[in-house]
Amino acid sequence: MWNLQTSLAILGTLCLTAVSGYKNGKVEKSCESMMPEHHSQPNTTASPYTLTVNASKFSPGMDIRVTLSGSEHFEGFLIQARDATNPDGSAVGSFALVDPKISQRLTCNSIEGSAVSHTSNAKHTELQVIWKAPLNAPPTVQFLATVLAHYKTFWLKLPGPVISQGDVTPAPPQSTTVMSTVSASTSILPEPFTPEGCGRWKSCLIDPVGCNPSIDTNCFFLSFSTLGQNVSFELSGPAQGYVSFALSKDEWMGDDDAYLCVNDGGRVSVESAHTTGRTYPEEASQSVLTDVGWRVSDGVIQCKFSRSIYTPQDPVRFSLNNSYYLFVAHGTAENGMIHRHTWQPLISSHHQIITGPPEILTGSRSPLLMKCHGALMLIAWMLAGSTGTLIAHYFKPDWPERTLFGQKIWFQVHRMLMSLTVLLTAVGFIFPFIYRGKWSTRAGAHPYLGCTVMILTFCLPIMAAFRPAPDSSRRWIFNWLHWGVGNAAEIIAVISIFFGIKQQSLLLPYPWTTGVLSAFVVWTIVLKLVLKLHKHDVIKKGSVNEDELPVFSDFSGNVNWDTKFRVAVLAVFVLGNSAFCISVLVSIGNV
Repeated sequence: MWNLQTSLAILGTLCLTAVSGYKNGKVEKSCESMMPEHHSQPNTTASPYTLTVNASKFSPGMDIRVTLSGSEHFEGFLIQARDATNPDGSAVGSFALVDPKISQRLTCNSIEGSAVSHTSNAKHTELQVIWKAPLNAPPTVQFLATVLAHYKTFWLKLPGPVISQGDVTPAPPQSTTVMSTVSASTSILPEPFTPEGCGRWKSCLIDPVGCNPSIDTNCFFLSFSTLGQNVSFELSGPAQGYVSFALSKDEWMGDDDAYLCVNDGGRVSVESAHTTGRTYPEEASQSVLTDVGWRVSDGVIQCKFSRSIYTPQDPVRFSLNNSYYLFVAHGTAENGMIHRHTWQPLISSHHQIITGPPEILTGSRSPLLMKCHGALMLIAWMLAGSTGTLIAHYFKPDWPERTLFGQKIWFQVHRMLMSLTVLLTAVGFIFPFIYRGKWSTRAGAHPYLGCTVMILTFCLPIMAAFRPAPDSSRRWIFNWLHWGVGNAAEIIAVISIFFGIKQQSLLLPYPWTTGVLSAFVVWTIVLKLVLKLHKHDVIKKGSVNEDELPVFSDFSGNVNWDTKFRVAVLAVFVLGNSAFCISVLVSIGNV
């Protein structure tokens, strides 16, 4: 939805500040406005914090002790002194520190130390700094402070005392410009949402299909219904921090109309936002939401709200008369600050007109291209590739007098299976690049392993095309290289599959899928070990005189014991690998 990698915004990729999102208090970006860049609006309720000074008069060069204190803890602050007649102007004077461990000087308006801020997000109830009056100080000076209780709860430009020079009569403080928002009235929902009415008077997107949000704590549920010129939305899902949904014009995150329900200390804030690319969602400057309600129970966040079909007062909100893809995402939050979602968002299977006829929608957390990528790679390396290498290693002695299209049977089967492996790998390799449109920076080791497999896979047919004749003195070099590259490709491919099943775009059930793949690896090793032991006569028939049996098959049922044994192991190998492969493919189809 939005990278929330969001899932939504992705905090690891953002440069947020702590009064401007930085916990270290380096907030020079906020010098002028004193506004934190936290994508939220300042608190308009009465502040529990106050600014006090130890003098009401000052003269140039004089030191004034400034104290910020409160009845509640605060994590961040930004303090400045400004001309009392122009509180939206530049900072004046400079500060000295009383305790450098909890406060630091900032350079605002090219004046070193003209503001002071926190050094960490440690909690305090009081701090002191010293303000030094400049030689060109205005007649009256007022102290201002922005104070953060935590990330999304802060008070902007709290007015402090006004002090004056000499006999100057202090002018009444001027009002400061404070950005505010019209907040919607909220209520606590008396009971959970239900799927009643889905497909009749409201449209519903439910995951897993058929789950009931009123009793199933693992159910994600989004519904919307038209009421006159308004649309009512209901959103529910299990989450530690937030659930959200977005209206998108395509199946990609970015330029989306988003709505977030964020659990902040047991209370849920319901906010509208807009995403640009894979960045943190920018919350609306004014609320367009009405009839807001929420509840938190058993780890499930539920919220509802209404909004007008058209919102001319907020042009970034989409018109609800158009059709959009629906994204549902969830993730963790800290102090009301959302983190990147770890699961791929649930994306509706098709466009839906929000004010259109009610219907029950379906969706998937895995794009079709990525499902195809996973399926092709599994078939290539769990079936075709593993079987092809097995035949090359252990079936050369069988049917030496029989040929298929001019070549020995084992060789033709091996070549056919490995050609299929190369083809499936090449096609599957392309799909992630079509889906992403670029290199994935959040996929960990998987894309690097995949590229290595692709290179090794292409090397095999090239080497085979230029192999020396069987009686050539250089044939042993080809044999060792072909064996080494082939085995390396198979091993790295299996390792890559283990990484791939945990990718956000194809997050398969854990630990079940990992267990199936681990069983596949053990199964393959055991059966290859059995064939190896048989090849070296550790496993052999003991009571029959093999000279009395025909040595090779004539395709009419006359097969010696060794061939029967190898064919039986091959059949068990293929059947077992097919079962493992189908199990994982079913999981991919259900994502």
